[in-house]
Amino acid sequence: MDDVIKEVLISEDEIHKRIKELGNEITNDYKGKDLVVIGILKGAVIFMSELVKNIDLPITMDFMSVSSYGKSSISTGEVRIIKDLDFSVEGKDLLIVEDIIDTGLTLNYLSELLEKRGANRVRICTLLDKPERRTVGVRVDYLGFEVPDEFVVGYGLDYAELYRNFPFIGSLKEEVYMNK
Repeated sequence: MDDVIKEVLISEDEIHKRIKELGNEITNDYKGKDLVVIGILKGAVIFMSELVKNIDLPITMDFMSVSSYGKSSISTGEVRIIKDLDFSVEGKDLLIVEDIIDTGLTLNYLSELLEKRGANRVRICTLLDKPERRTVGVRVDYLGFEVPDEFVVGYGLDYAELYRNFPFIGSLKEEVYMNK
């Protein structure tokens, strides 16, 4: 790991503690609601799997796969749905679970799309937020951590499909992703 990680920004223990807190908040906010938790593949899988274990409610889970990066380290700005939901969201309360919010384009697009499909309410839970990079407004309802404007990996976040399995959030050394 030392050859690719510049600095560990958030430890595994800090992540687990915050996820437990988020699970409690979500449990309290959604009592009596028909909650569907929607994970955004692939980055949110590890975060979402831990999060739902800390939500003390009956929930339904589904997944979407979207892309605005491809194999680049910079968003193209165009959101493409690669895998859509398997079920209708009409009349349901939705919680989109994302690994990181960067420009906000993807979540802004998804929130509007799901509202148009008749969702009762769409909220967002993200492990990480990079507010310095925001280009469109996105309301974050449940936030794990803010991170600096650096390329971060671990706990589901990747660079070119690598490093998702690191149990912490770390900043990637520039030489790993520059000039590729």
